Amino acid sequence: MQKLHELIDHFEARWPAASAEDWDRPGLMVGSLNAEISKVLLSVDVTKDILEQAVELEVDLVLSHHPMFLRGVTALPENSFQGELVALAIRNDLAIFAAHTNADFQETGVSNSLAKALGLNELLPLDPASDQGVIGRIAETTLIEFSRHASRILPSAAAGLKVLGDPQKRITRVGLLGGAGDSLLQAALKSGVDLFITSDLRHHPASDFKAQAAIDGGPALMDISHWAAEWLWLEVAASELNQAFPTVEFVVSDINTDPWDFAVMQ
Repeated sequence: MQKLHELIDHFEARWPAASAEDWDRPGLMVGSLNAEISKVLLSVDVTKDILEQAVELEVDLVLSHHPMFLRGVTALPENSFQGELVALAIRNDLAIFAAHTNADFQETGVSNSLAKALGLNELLPLDPASDQGVIGRIAETTLIEFSRHASRILPSAAAGLKVLGDPQKRITRVGLLGGAGDSLLQAALKSGVDLFITSDLRHHPASDFKAQAAIDGGPALMDISHWAAEWLWLEVAASELNQAFPTVEFVVSDINTDPWDFAVMQ
């Protein structure tokens, strides 16, 4: 077995907390640094279903992408969802650790893992100033064919894929940002990509992007599930961690924690 603090030292070297965004709150959420760890469950989110799976699988640590506490909490009664999660973790000796924006832009981080899964090559930063996002090349295809390819690669989610652009548009350069990425819409317009992929796009930013792209001959746009985009990283992280700690078992949760249950089409 490994002590939790030994794993956390490795996490810090791989995903330095100092590289997280100012608003982010990665790190140890629940647990003792001296806890013995023999099995770890990786997930995108910390939900009741995830923790119940952790208990069923007899894991010692949940390594999540999204932190439990992104905003201030002043009380944890068990009739609140966060209080329920903390109580469930403590009663079952579960530690919880999150690697969030500090894991997004590493060489084998969230965005690069998504890019490689989609078949992008020759990866470069989309926004060199912030080192955020990824640009890569693919063999020339059409927007509709690449969209179908992406739908096969990504785990299924209720909202599916939403795409803006001519289905027959030729695609060779693709930019993306795993997770919410409307902050990079302007960078994508200026980057020379044929398609920009991200998640959680709102009506007005997407509409403005569409209007400007029509003037400039700019890129198509694809909105994918936030959970699905980031879930692909878990397998990469589990493989790397297994090499670093061969006596610890790393398991990727198969639970879909996308918040939407179903979509209704007219």
